Amino acid sequence: MSNASYSHLQKTPSPSRKIREQLDHPVIDTDLHTVENPAVLEQYIEKHGNAKAVDQFREALKKGRGSALSNRWYEEDQSQRVHNRTVRPPWWALPAENTLDLATVSLPQLLHERLQESGSDYAILYPNVATLAPHIGHPELRRIVTRAVNHYNADLFRPYADRLTPVAAIPLHTPEEGLEELDYAINTLGLKVALIPGHVTRPIPDLAGKLSDSDFSKHSHRLTWIDTFGLDSAYDYDPFWARAQQLGVSLTTHSAGMGWTARSSISSYTYNHIGHFADASHALAKSLFLGGVTHRFPDLRFGFLEAGAAWGASLLADLVGHWEKRNGVAVQKYDPARLDQSLLLKLYNQYGSELTGGTAHTDAAAITGGALGRVVSQQTQHKDELDDFAAAHVGSPADIVAKFVPNFYFGAEADDPSVAYAFNQQVNPEGARLNAFWASDSGHWDVPDLTQVLAETWQQVERGAFSKKDFKDLVFSNPHRFYSEKNPGFFNGTAVGQPIKKAA
Repeated sequence: MSNASYSHLQKTPSPSRKIREQLDHPVIDTDLHTVENPAVLEQYIEKHGNAKAVDQFREALKKGRGSALSNRWYEEDQSQRVHNRTVRPPWWALPAENTLDLATVSLPQLLHERLQESGSDYAILYPNVATLAPHIGHPELRRIVTRAVNHYNADLFRPYADRLTPVAAIPLHTPEEGLEELDYAINTLGLKVALIPGHVTRPIPDLAGKLSDSDFSKHSHRLTWIDTFGLDSAYDYDPFWARAQQLGVSLTTHSAGMGWTARSSISSYTYNHIGHFADASHALAKSLFLGGVTHRFPDLRFGFLEAGAAWGASLLADLVGHWEKRNGVAVQKYDPARLDQSLLLKLYNQYGSELTGGTAHTDAAAITGGALGRVVSQQTQHKDELDDFAAAHVGSPADIVAKFVPNFYFGAEADDPSVAYAFNQQVNPEGARLNAFWASDSGHWDVPDLTQVLAETWQQVERGAFSKKDFKDLVFSNPHRFYSEKNPGFFNGTAVGQPIKKAA
């Protein structure tokens, strides 16, 4: 079949292609996973590093280093897992029974031929190793593998650029390495979308210094903290944000939250998996907003992949609700210094004398807020630390919406009903309409059959979960705006480059 087209074997259009043929606009898939050829990728790793780097990369994959969880789970018996609280890692994550789909996401030419069977005209590709590379802990190996992965994918998919474009993996352990790889990927390799980690796991020095390397590695998930770049970061990432904004590059994230405190079952992958992308994305978005990144860089666009839209709607509502009660002015209503102590004592003596057997209350501080209240309310607060929203520079709910909605896009899988929350203007603060965009997740176990993905999403229109306008925004208008708003030439020469002027 290598010299013939696969498409001629298809007798009838797939369910998703039938839906696409009814539409008057293109469809853009913002999250399609591909599988690398190990032997060819290792040639690039050796080119950008050396033979030792290839060996280190193989060892990292074997041990699970650089991924969310360690493969040490398979080396331990149940008693050791319980003793060490070793988190069960992902397993059986790729198509298998559907061999055609596995081959499709592994072979660029076949993917290019079959893409329209999924109902889409154009896809942003998330190669599996590209999502892992920025999380490799070893600094030198991380940079070698990231550079190699980007070069490999740029070369591999360049002949199919009319319908496929891979993301550029960008490490962010420091702003400097992020800047270096961003410029190389965009200006040298010609890649157009950047994939940043949602966080960097950093050791707590005081704890790490008390353990041997082996013991720290075994328990690192409990001896580290999560740096989400915007708030309380170890570094100033503004130079990186500024460069990305200058280049007009869309920043996406696809990082895992498995292994975090509430996703650390030693037995259930499902327990660890449900909601973990949303958890990691929630942490990053909250950090970027409260850290003032969207205020300082209003033209930056962040896409949160495979996490749904419900968490985005919830985060926006939570930010507004917290601001209304705890902005720099409103929070002062809870200052214990504002307490009318004489009135409090009067009321306690009038209505609470039976609590003390008739003894009068004379010390307001002793009764204020009960046991818990004395702990959380009586501590001295510095006036310049009262406003958690200071860096975000917001003065109203409308300001929050203005610094949240344009900057954040939410990737929803084809079968995810939570996307409806993004479009619910009756519930979202200020009648906001969030930027959900279609992220099929083809290539992973979430998608048993890539020919069904667009048809699955269309079922939500048929059920009345959202309108045809919502559907168009999801699969076309929002992804098109995300990629091209700050880079007008993004779709030039692609399968959606020409129709865009008529359909937008």
